Amino acid sequence: MNDIENRQDLEILLSKFYSKLLSDETISYIFTNIAKIDLELHLPKIIDFWNLSLFGNGDYSNNVMKIHLDLNAEEKLNESHFKTWLNHFYIAVDENFSGKNAEIIKTKALSIATVMQIKMYKTT
Repeated sequence: MNDIENRQDLEILLSKFYSKLLSDETISYIFTNIAKIDLELHLPKIIDFWNLSLFGNGDYSNNVMKIHLDLNAEEKLNESHFKTWLNHFYIAVDENFSGKNAEIIKTKALSIATVMQIKMYKTT
């Protein structure tokens, strides 16, 4: 199995991840009913985020924390939501990639989820 090496690999990873996430009724409603994401528009932005985060490439400039704090104001995101999100992320990575960057992206995902939870619970 190959490592995550470029934007195209991130496209594969994140397509698989969102397929899993949106098939899980315990969390999919947050994306479909609350955030009302249009996956066709959302996916390139998320790919941009991870491309910048993992490879330092691109020009992602949205405030990820504010986006999630606003979402949390509409629907309280709890520990279970974050665990489900991370679980699907880890599975998508492990089913499709192996190597240094695969491990780094999982660590970054955990770090982001942890910081978000701390900030969300601190503001509620």
